[in-house]
Amino acid sequence: MDLAKTLHISAAGMKAQGVRLRVLSENVANADSVARTPDGEPYRRKLVTFANEMNKELGVHQVKIDNVEVDPSEFGQEYRPGHPAADAQGYIKTPNVNSLIEMSDMREAQRSYEANLKVIESSRSMLMRTIDLLR
Repeated sequence: MDLAKTLHISAAGMKAQGVRLRVLSENVANADSVARTPDGEPYRRKLVTFANEMNKELGVHQVKIDNVEVDPSEFGQEYRPGHPAADAQGYIKTPNVNSLIEMSDMREAQRSYEANLKVIESSRSMLMRTIDLLR
């Protein structure tokens, strides 16, 4: 495979994982947010989906962000009768964000980003060695 194509594929992977990291960071940052009123909704977790896209100019498949959508799962509930967002029974809705899952996903995205970066570094090194051989 052409080294330039390898660089483009890895750069696309880094870009996709960068977007994923931003979305995961937003989820973690809002994990403790709640609604302000009893009929309001707290923060809803966001999910990133990837797609395989053909780059016709280069003739290679690359990863791209397909969609950033909200997680339709149920909100949690917490008993806080004095809170302004509490319902008649004293419960508030809490976000459907599990910080442990978000941190695990964040670690996975970080590792994928680092792997793509390593491919770029290795490709660059091979390209430099090739240039040195041609001198």
